Amino acid sequence: MATTIISPQATEVAPAVPAERVRPVAEPTALTRAARWVARQPGLLVSIAFLAVVAIWVIAPALFTAANPLTGDVSDRLLPPSSAHLFGTDALGRDLYARVVYGAGYSIQAILIAVGVALVVGSLLGLAAGFFGRWVDDVLMRVVDVVLAIPALLLSMALITILGYGLVNVAIAVGLASVANFARLMRADVLRVRTSLYVEAARASGCRWWTILFRHVLPNSAGSVVAVAALEFGTAVLAVSALSFLGYGAPAPTPEWGRLVSEGRDFMATAWWLVTFPGIVITLLVLATNRVARALEKGGRQ
Repeated sequence: MATTIISPQATEVAPAVPAERVRPVAEPTALTRAARWVARQPGLLVSIAFLAVVAIWVIAPALFTAANPLTGDVSDRLLPPSSAHLFGTDALGRDLYARVVYGAGYSIQAILIAVGVALVVGSLLGLAAGFFGRWVDDVLMRVVDVVLAIPALLLSMALITILGYGLVNVAIAVGLASVANFARLMRADVLRVRTSLYVEAARASGCRWWTILFRHVLPNSAGSVVAVAALEFGTAVLAVSALSFLGYGAPAPTPEWGRLVSEGRDFMATAWWLVTFPGIVITLLVLATNRVARALEKGGRQ
């Protein structure tokens, strides 16, 4: 029978690695995980990039064009898109690309006002209705039901008749017409939070109602409303542009996007670019904001 000989070298144990040399694997930070998650979604990356470009248009439009959006050469009127004029020129010889870039500031300002009005007013109504209940809830929710029964665009036009024309008034009207959605959502969240254990404990400890409302109920009810505000941004883009198209917005020669489409509709047969390029920018902004809002909502659920 064969005998196996084990050499002394084979029985030697490998030296232990000193504890100070063992480096624990670093956990990825929340920012790193978010960046990896965004990188796996090309559509979301494109949407964020477009929104970043529009944001730079608002902050520093001169970085993208040296042309004056308010003046032009009449001899250059209705020129098609070219290297000299990327989006062509309008009926007064003004560079359309410059008007679109500078118009971003007017349009985004109005959209932010509209979303801000809807968020603040709707949240306060829903907060009061859900927290106080009883007749306060009944009265406020009946008002919200009436607002929901009226088409938002029609209600906005009625409010503009009261407030007067102008881009800021258009933004306020659009925001007030969107209050109902925020109020109902905030009320539902407040009703859920109001019965939580920590709210009941705060009541039992003798906290005053305003302390409970603003320290416990509001912070824990505002998350979903803020997420809806991102979705409402795209709706506000369409509403503000539509009202400006109808002539309720900024007066000439303000290069607001809805007004640019309105000015170009009389030349659609001969100068298609006057309507096409501002319309494409509006469409892309709506799609990009909706894509980012859906991603934020999905990420908040995970």
